[in-house]
Amino acid sequence: MIRVFLGFDPREAVAYNVLAHSIQARASCPVAIVPLALSQLRGVLSRERHPLQSTDFSFSRFLTPYLSDFAGWSIFMDCDMLVLDDVATLYALRDERYAVMVVKHEHTPRERVKFLDQPQSAYEKKNWSSVMLFNNARCRSLTPEYVNTASGLELHQFKWLPDDALIGELPHAWNHLVGYDPPRPGRSLVHYTLGGPYFDEYRDCEYAGEWFAERDRMLHATQRSDDEAA
Repeated sequence: MIRVFLGFDPREAVAYNVLAHSIQARASCPVAIVPLALSQLRGVLSRERHPLQSTDFSFSRFLTPYLSDFAGWSIFMDCDMLVLDDVATLYALRDERYAVMVVKHEHTPRERVKFLDQPQSAYEKKNWSSVMLFNNARCRSLTPEYVNTASGLELHQFKWLPDDALIGELPHAWNHLVGYDPPRPGRSLVHYTLGGPYFDEYRDCEYAGEWFAERDRMLHATQRSDDEAA
């Protein structure tokens, strides 16, 4: 069973559901998907919203190891993504030498504002935390107490680890930044970091066609034939 925790923000509920469908539709083994909805984390995540916090899951993502009982491996993904490959392929990359594995972007945003007029912050290791493969037992510092009190930079720059050598690297195909990275075939996961096609102003962005096709497949229902039901 692969545990996948997805960021959830009510303003992007459609993004969450299409992403979840894209994972399940391509998975070759059982997958348990957990939404990190703040309404379900009362009593666990109590920190006040930061002025620079652009989504509800800016900090809840770091509760993934705790919610996994600090056991095994778990995956976290932002909700503004689309998976185009078997998530088991990502899970197979886990390496016990590391506490967490990420795509190590060198990303400096050009803009100051992104979707829904939310602030765009620039900092070292930007977007590293948008897809994380957690080796949960080696992330015991990420207790609710720590996640509730640490600064945003402490969390997103992985200062909760004693050494950056504990951060493993995932292939770039598993976090393609739409609008920043040059278009390439064979992307496994595309990330609509500026804004996804579910927002009118981004409906013609790169990989918009793939997103709308996934949404349509999710919404389409057919009745099984008698032969299929047998």
